[in-house]
Amino acid sequence: MHHHDCAVVLAAGDGKRMRIAGSKVMLPVLGKPMVEWVLTAAMKAGISDSCLIIGKCADDVRALVGERACCVTQEERLGTGHAVMQAAGFLQEHIGGSCLVLAGDCPLISAETIAGAYTQHIAEGCAATVISAVVEDPTGYGRIVCDMHGGLLKIVEDKDAGEAERRIHEINSSAYWFDVDALLAALPNITNKNSKGEYYLTDVIEVMLDAELRAGVFTAKNSEEILGANTQQQLLRLQKVAGAATLEHWMSEGVMITDDAGVAIGPDVIIEPGAILHKGVRLLGKTFIGEEAEIGPDCLIADSSIGAGSRVNASQIYQSELGKKVRLGPYSHVRPNCKLADGVKIGNFVEIKNSNIGEKTSSAHLTYIGDSDIGARCNIGCGVVTVNYDGKNKYRTTVKDDAFVGCNVNLVAPVSIGEKSYIAAGSTVTDDVPDTSLAIARARQTTKENWKPKWERSE
Repeated sequence: MHHHDCAVVLAAGDGKRMRIAGSKVMLPVLGKPMVEWVLTAAMKAGISDSCLIIGKCADDVRALVGERACCVTQEERLGTGHAVMQAAGFLQEHIGGSCLVLAGDCPLISAETIAGAYTQHIAEGCAATVISAVVEDPTGYGRIVCDMHGGLLKIVEDKDAGEAERRIHEINSSAYWFDVDALLAALPNITNKNSKGEYYLTDVIEVMLDAELRAGVFTAKNSEEILGANTQQQLLRLQKVAGAATLEHWMSEGVMITDDAGVAIGPDVIIEPGAILHKGVRLLGKTFIGEEAEIGPDCLIADSSIGAGSRVNASQIYQSELGKKVRLGPYSHVRPNCKLADGVKIGNFVEIKNSNIGEKTSSAHLTYIGDSDIGARCNIGCGVVTVNYDGKNKYRTTVKDDAFVGCNVNLVAPVSIGEKSYIAAGSTVTDDVPDTSLAIARARQTTKENWKPKWERSE
């Protein structure tokens, strides 16, 4: 693409029809905001400069895009044409190039479709190219009317279509390529003389055609790419369509899915061949699953890496890294900033947070490990708690290689347990323990034989 080419993303819609607060385009599809899908597709197609048209209360959108795109506020929502008018200053910086206009709530548009439409747009010398789709039921959509050479004659809205036009199954996707100069010249000439009092972007094409400029049509191969979401029902359909396509992709890449019920794989996830996914698995964000890893049933893994041959069962993992042949679960919780080395075993009802755990260390059940550095080949017994918070500050616990921490032990941080040391069950450890030592930090047992409670003795 030319360095003057750009994109304008219409992202000012609110969530009133969905009965949500905040920007509609921030709603997730497979864990990724819809507008992020759109921006990603544009960037993959080769567009490096984008402008988002956002609503008045869209700090969430600004925070998401950061420096990747500029944002312009549409103070009043007066139609799609009016939205693009807000980007006039941005478009002035791209005179001589082409501009892609996309809807921020249509997340399934692909980079291939965008690039294909651009190639045709340039080759045919069009002032505008509409991305269209052929659907079984075109009810509610604007129909594409072309001449015998495939040139666009007009876009007829469903309510205005005659009998012959209603039989047309090719519809407008609300995605376009425009020549920037032609777009800037046409925008001042559209009006809001319609039932809604709005400025429609489709009227720009009518202005161009009246000026005897050429407008073309590029038909997307997959009609589902044009799907948008204005209701919760439509959003659910997007989830299902995107989810089904993702599962098909990964199965074709050698991933085994034993039961697809409740399985969701985000668009930025990477899975190596030979991995196995069971029912109820949700892989979100920038997650990596290594070869022959087995995930599920009923797991949520977000922005994490799971090494080859690892097994994760009925557990949740966030922003963490598991090495090779790790065993985790069931019912374990790995919170952000954890690193579990190769061969670690974590059992049921274990919570780990902001900690490093060395090779072949085991914590079988009912344990909290927080803000800790655990060495290799350690045993962390049932009921162990790293006491890391004093009400104001967090402190770290260190357990060195080959240490054995018995059941029901409290390690009160900051504290260090030396190599090959043993901590007796039931201890509350507040002082560092040297290497190859035994620490016993509990009251000595006292046994009173033939003892009776006071109420029995008084009888």
